[in-house]
Amino acid sequence: MCVHMVLQDADVASRREAAARKRAEDIAAGTVQMNGRELFLHEPWVFDNDCY
Repeated sequence: MCVHMVLQDADVASRREAAARKRAEDIAAGTVQMNGRELFLHEPWVFDNDCY
């Protein structure tokens, strides 16, 4: 692999990691709503239909 591609892949991975960390911090602070997947991971009882 070309050195340029490896550096580019590392840069993309670090940006994704930073964005995911910022999103997690914003969700914890309550400034951003969770999407369905995040809600299911953090509060699975919301999707529990056994009470009906």
